[in-house]
This record gives sequence, structure tokens and C-alpha cells, in this order.
Amino acid sequence: MIKAILCGASGKMGGFVASAAESDGEIQIVAGVDKINDGERFPVFSSFEDINVPADIIIDFSNVALLDGLLGYALKHNLPAVIATTGYSDGQIAEIHAAAEKIPIFFTFNMSVGVNLIAALAKKAASVLGNDFDIEIIEQHHNRKIDAPSGTAIMLANAVNSVFGDTLNYEYDRHSMRRRRPKNEIGIHSVRGGTIVGKHDVIFAGHDEVITISHEAQSKEVFAAGAVRAAKFLCGKKPGIYDMNSIMNFD
Repeated sequence: MIKAILCGASGKMGGFVASAAESDGEIQIVAGVDKINDGERFPVFSSFEDINVPADIIIDFSNVALLDGLLGYALKHNLPAVIATTGYSDGQIAEIHAAAEKIPIFFTFNMSVGVNLIAALAKKAASVLGNDFDIEIIEQHHNRKIDAPSGTAIMLANAVNSVFGDTLNYEYDRHSMRRRRPKNEIGIHSVRGGTIVGKHDVIFAGHDEVITISHEAQSKEVFAAGAVRAAKFLCGKKPGIYDMNSIMNFD
């Protein structure tokens, strides 16, 4: 049995991960980290420094502000970590990669297998269609999501941009400019409303035809299941950065 510490334990995603772990049967949440202590399924600590329960791995669905504590604890105890929080700055992402030189870290902008599949499909489409198609990405989320654009939208854009040697610019807002759309950009647009779990469309618009690659999550349970799967995969791995492609081999 894999014993896990769940960071963000008392949040909605924490609840989904705990339920997914119970259903899986091969991983057990033995402790949580959260400012709010519901403590119903397992002990919940207000900080990593307070944890007194041994564990094999950390699963994180929390807040970007907790990254330093998470990485510090993981490095001190030589624990692998599944990091599923989004909205990190470039500097924080660099910290994650630096920590991965010493411990295994599973880091992705989206834990859904389906989302990672459409990233691979979008990358393939870009390699086939080349410069003849304009590329736009539209992401939709619930009205309580803080960061925009979503980490998943950036992940999709990066996947497509890698085909072009990372030469395309990201355009987030066109309302302040009056000019024709240049070829060397990817438009990224955010929609916030209601209880939308998550919807992403990658649009390839060419002459007289449009190709759309789309994914819609209908429940947050898909992200929790992906995190549990990632945790089981990560245990026993060597230091380094891993993602969903490491499990599924989409390339």
C-alpha cells in the first residue's frame, strides 16, 4: 500500500482525490495539509512542518503559495511528489525543475488523460498543417477559477509551438489593437462562467476549412483519478520530471 500526503486536503479537489484513492485500493491518504482541518478521513495538518505521519509520496492540489513548503518537505524526506496545482510563475516552475534533480516529480498542467491526449493530437495536427492554418485556443472554466489563461491552455499552446521551434507569440488580448492577425501567433482566450468544469478547444483555421480539437471535462473526478494514477506510477522512479506522456507514451 502506497501511503500519501495530500496537500490541499480540505478543498474540493482534495475530496475527490481522497475518494479516488479509496476506490483504487492501492494507495492510502494517511495525512493532509490544509489551513482548514476537516480531519474526517485522516489527520490534517496546517503546515508541512507539523506532519508526524510517515508517507511514501505527496499529492498536491492546493495553492501556488504552498510550493516552497511542499518542495522543502519533499526534499528533506526524499519523497516523490505529484504536483497538480496550476498558476505557477516561471520562477516557481524553475524551482520545481531544480527539485526534480534530486527527487522524482510528476508535474503537469492537467491531470486528465484526455487533455494530454488532445495536446498530442494538436501537436500532430500542427506538424501536418504547418503555416497554412491560424491557431486559436479557447479555454472555459467556472467563475471561481482565479488564474487566466488556464495552465492547460498554456500547455496546449506550448505543445503546438514546439512544432514551430517555439517561434510563435501568444496573443491574449486583441481589443486594444487594430491590425490584421499576423501569422506568427497563437491566440489564447479565456471564458469564466457558472460551474463549467473545464473545456478546451484548439482551432486550426485555414482557407475554407476549420479543424477543431476539443476536450470537455464533465467532472473533477477525472483529474483526481489521473493524480492517483500518477502517484502509483511515480513511486520508485529516479529523480526527474515526469508527466502524463511518461505513462501513456503519446508521442
